Formats: sequence, structure tokens, C-alpha cells
Amino acid sequence: MSYRPDPHLLPSDITPREYYYDRRRFMQMAAGATAASLLPAPLWAGDKLAAGKSQAYTLSEEQTPYKDVAGYNNFYEFGTGKDDPAQNAHSLKTRPWTVTIEGEVHKPKTWDIDELLKLAAMEERVYRLRCVEAWSMVVPWIGYPLAELIKQAEPTGNAKFVEFISLHDPMQMPGQRSAVLEWPYNEGLRMDEAMHPLTLLTFGLYGEMLPNQNGAPIRVVVPWKYGFKSAKSIVKIRFTEQQPITSWMKAGPSEYGFYSNVNPEVDHPRWTQAKERRIGDFLKRPTLPFNGYADEVAGLYTGMDLKTYF
Repeated sequence: MSYRPDPHLLPSDITPREYYYDRRRFMQMAAGATAASLLPAPLWAGDKLAAGKSQAYTLSEEQTPYKDVAGYNNFYEFGTGKDDPAQNAHSLKTRPWTVTIEGEVHKPKTWDIDELLKLAAMEERVYRLRCVEAWSMVVPWIGYPLAELIKQAEPTGNAKFVEFISLHDPMQMPGQRSAVLEWPYNEGLRMDEAMHPLTLLTFGLYGEMLPNQNGAPIRVVVPWKYGFKSAKSIVKIRFTEQQPITSWMKAGPSEYGFYSNVNPEVDHPRWTQAKERRIGDFLKRPTLPFNGYADEVAGLYTGMDLKTYF
């Protein structure tokens, strides 16, 4: 069956517009928080995940409350509404779970999730999260650098990119029964991006295992890029010589580029990226280049025109 994206379900159509950020929005968020308190406990209270607090990767900014981090999500596998993942993700079974490493590597392997949990020391890192839809959060993630897993795979000299493929199971993920995206969801990074110390292989947040709606049991977090670059519920990591065509590139090639670095000077075709709204705030704040991580990552793009390679 051929894939035909549904233009009525692109992010610009389901994302709150400017007028949404008035008293109505705060009333809706309050209603959502009330509804969240009635959700089944497994979606809101996960198993504890021990981790040391990083001194190098932290922020002085106020962290977004757990209920908002776990209750306001984009995870189209469970629906296109912001509260759909928290309501529907109870159907996801995160045990057993394996992640297959394949492609241009010397050591392909299928890892059990419990093996991955023990691969390297866990640490809590407080990162900004910036959505392409111009809202943001501050989240204390738990994990270790993706580079730790990549080193185990021993990429070949042909490995230029890393592709992440999420679970495809419409029985567990009811949003996959729609054609909002071509399934399974896939994302990708250039090898130097994937190896960067900021790129986190993530298993938890707020001292607990990831809630299902936040990408359990394993996701990546790439804090200088828009949130959709951080693939969730990963089952396969593939090393390739050619740049992968990611899910959002397929759905909107003129709107969602491969790099998708946070850039206040490059607007989405239908909304500005110059400012953002931190969840819980009323007023907007300026968007920071590379989401505030320019000192760490700007050098990866020396000589590139970031308006062309958006």
C-alpha cells in the first residue's frame, strides 16, 4: 500500500496557534493536569533508576514539573494530541525489549534492554528541550552518552550516519493505524553528532525509568536539535554510509530538514522560531541558537550554511 501523508495532520495543523496561548490555554492545561492525576499509576510512577547527578550538564533554570513532562508530549504512535500519549501509552509493553545494532559496524549485535542498562554508568543531566512547534521544557534525563554504545559496535570507515528506528506495532501503538507518518518512525544523526558527549542514550527522567509516553524503554536525547530528532522507543540502530531519509523529511521535505538544529534565524514556513514558550510560562522568551548549546556544538557545522542545511 502506498503512503500518502494526510495534510490535515501536519504539526502546523495540530499545534496551538498564537491565540491558543491566552487564558484558554492555561485553563486547558489545568484541566489536563487534573485528568492526568486520574491516569493509571504505571504511566506516572515508574521504577526508580539510580544515577549520579552530572556537574557538567546542568542548568540553573527551573525544571519543568514531572506532570507536564509526562503529560504533554508529541508521540504520534499514540495519537496526535498532546495528551494522547499519556492516555494511550499503557498498551506499550517494554519487557521483553531488544535493540539491534546493524549496518556498517564490525560488531553487529542484538542487545537486551537490561544489558544496555548496565553498559555504562548512568547520570542525570538537566537539558533544555525545544520542540519545533515553539514550546520548550527543562528536563532531568537519565542515561549515558550514546558514544558508549557506538564504541561497542566498532563502526567501519564507511559509517557516516546513524539511523534510529522505532518500534512498529499498531496493536501496541494505536496511532500507527493512521497515515499521519510513514511507519516505522525513523530518525538520524551524522556520526560526529551521534558521538558528541551531549548526545544521550536515555532510559529515565526525574529519577525513574522513562514513562511509556516519553519513549520507554530507550530513546536518544539530542538537546541542541528540535525534539523530533530525539527518537523514542528504539528497536534498531543502523550505521550507514548514506544520509537516511527520516520520517519528517518524508512527510514535509521543505519544512523538516535532516539537521533540524534549533535556529532562531530560520523560521518554519508557517511560524517563527525566534521565540518560544516554556511550558508553564505565560510570556515568550527568545530562542537560543542551538538551544543554548552553541559553545559545545557550533563547531560541528563550521563552513555550513545552516539556512540551507536546516
